[in-house]
Amino acid sequence: MQTFQPGDVALITGASHGIGEGVARRLAESGAKLLLSDIDDARGEALAAELGAVYVHGDTSSLEDNEALVAAALEHYGQLDLTFLNAGISSGCGVDGDFDLMKYRRAMGINLDGIFFGVHAALPALKANGGGQIIATASLAGLVAVPFDPIYAANKHAVVGLVRSLGVTLNPADNVRANALCPSFAKTNIITEIKPFLEANQFPILEVSDVVDTFMQIATDDTTGQCYYVVPGRDSEPFAFRNAPGPRL
Repeated sequence: MQTFQPGDVALITGASHGIGEGVARRLAESGAKLLLSDIDDARGEALAAELGAVYVHGDTSSLEDNEALVAAALEHYGQLDLTFLNAGISSGCGVDGDFDLMKYRRAMGINLDGIFFGVHAALPALKANGGGQIIATASLAGLVAVPFDPIYAANKHAVVGLVRSLGVTLNPADNVRANALCPSFAKTNIITEIKPFLEANQFPILEVSDVVDTFMQIATDDTTGQCYYVVPGRDSEPFAFRNAPGPRL
């Protein structure tokens, strides 16, 4: 299976901040050619200029924007080797009295549609390239219950299910693999509102560099359909899912 090599072309969504920015910097150091995308154009353009990358504005909840990002990578570099579908937000609402339809739609659009649309847009280019890889940022919230944001948990569980399914549905002859990155709380903007609670309860918060290390582990492994957890104090590895019980005959 194809793994990351210096000179590969990588497309990164949610690239202006946090994990996306950290991965962009690490890949640039490793010799990758980068197509960066975000909705924060000022930071995205500045980062692209610093790294010698290309920046394209992109709303990942739009299928058309995802297709345009892949087209831009092909236009600028002639190929696509790695797609990092990273853009994500918290929901900002719950399922009871604080439910907000617009916030719900926005969270599902970015966190789930953005991954699915990104996969759909990237697959033809990866296949035409003779292979490549898709890495999606899910979350530890895709593996466990999240009582303070069940909507976020729902879309991240869906990303985990999508990636696991891609691992067994993608044609091995196409040499395309898909895996998920599932970090616990990391020092990114997404935890801004709950950071005081985490600190008050002495909950360990990951450095972004720890998450980037696991990204690079995925990028250079030969696995597919796996969901790599990133938890403070533990080595990252694919989460071991239990099989569903079979029928009783």
